[in-house]
Amino acid sequence: MTLKKLLVSMLASVTLVGGAVQAAELSIVSGDTGTGLAFLRSQLDRFEAETGHTVNVVPMPSSTSDQFGQYRLWLAAGNTDIDVYQTDVIWAPQLADQFLDLTEAAADIASQHFPSIIESQTVDGKLVALPAFTDAPALFYRKDLLEKYGKSVPTTWAELEATAKEVMDGERSGGNQDMWGFVFQGNAYEGLTCNALEWVMSNGGGQIVEADGTISINNANAAAAIDRAATWIGTISPEGNLAYQEEESRGVWQLGNSVFMRNWPYAYALGNGDDSAVKGKFDVAPLPAGDAEGSRSAATLGGWNVAVSKYSPDPEAAIELAKFLASADVQKERAIQQSNLPTIEALYDDADVLAASPFMANWKEIFQNAVPRPSAPTKTDYNEVSSMFWSAVHNTLSGNGSAAENLELLEADLEDLKGSGW
Repeated sequence: MTLKKLLVSMLASVTLVGGAVQAAELSIVSGDTGTGLAFLRSQLDRFEAETGHTVNVVPMPSSTSDQFGQYRLWLAAGNTDIDVYQTDVIWAPQLADQFLDLTEAAADIASQHFPSIIESQTVDGKLVALPAFTDAPALFYRKDLLEKYGKSVPTTWAELEATAKEVMDGERSGGNQDMWGFVFQGNAYEGLTCNALEWVMSNGGGQIVEADGTISINNANAAAAIDRAATWIGTISPEGNLAYQEEESRGVWQLGNSVFMRNWPYAYALGNGDDSAVKGKFDVAPLPAGDAEGSRSAATLGGWNVAVSKYSPDPEAAIELAKFLASADVQKERAIQQSNLPTIEALYDDADVLAASPFMANWKEIFQNAVPRPSAPTKTDYNEVSSMFWSAVHNTLSGNGSAAENLELLEADLEDLKGSGW
């Protein structure tokens, strides 16, 4: 038995000061990317020191689609090995029945968080997860290269294409044969749903399924946006972009081999790390708008939360951990060290946060343009809806049919899935 486990065993036999909660051994899952896992471990070490509990981290794949599939298997089986789950903002309606209601436990802290985010994690009156951080992607751009070529930050996809091509060609002529114009998340997974929703929404093509359950994706504006993205592959984006997730995109960008990148806030701090070729050379802006009438910037609303399994053998300790990870102290450290956007509004005015992450002021506009994925109207079918959508988009990006053809097939499949209800 390790010293830590021996201490936990000893602590478990006594009542802790201030109540009857005994030291517990908890497990939390994590698919964190970049330095996220190291950050989580540092916070868990602090939690252990403060409470006497121990927390094991169960690693997960970085793909959110793979994570969700594993969660469903474990929860359906009533798995007691996992106490706390880290959950994507879209999963609340699908997993609500498997999580504890945190409404009463969080009554003293819920009002600190943005109301819309608390609402997104509330299902049938139950608060099923506490917000850890929110997320909205941005356009990362090489300010040094735009200045070199006399270009402004693009505000439309057409401008991005033209600028990306000109700068890429110029840099290749100057000797950097590895330079590309734009990298994004093009693999067939949830990340592609996020990217493609932004293309479609920014071009006036709707939200795949609207709030009232109407299937809207099969329209000309949506098709034009996806067809446009297909032209990027092999021109301003590498062929390999069809297999990129967040980390592959960041890898190309951080080596200095892309003019533009679409990614989440976590990539900002990493891009300014001492080992980064783009340290101090980039900034962020809202994602571009499309060409159709009424087009505007659109950023898919992301964010992660912490939920407590109803099968946890130590629910009180697990709730204590969830509240700790959602607390202002941890969110502040996360904002400073990981560039993650807080869900606690007061932290956007915190001097330490703004000193370490001044870009967060830029993200306010991006956050205002955030659009939700259609998890609320599609409820427990969302994962299948998303899979159908990203498959149709990936087929188009790969040259397997036009967007119009693939969206027509998608519409029929969604109608079959919907049946008589949503």
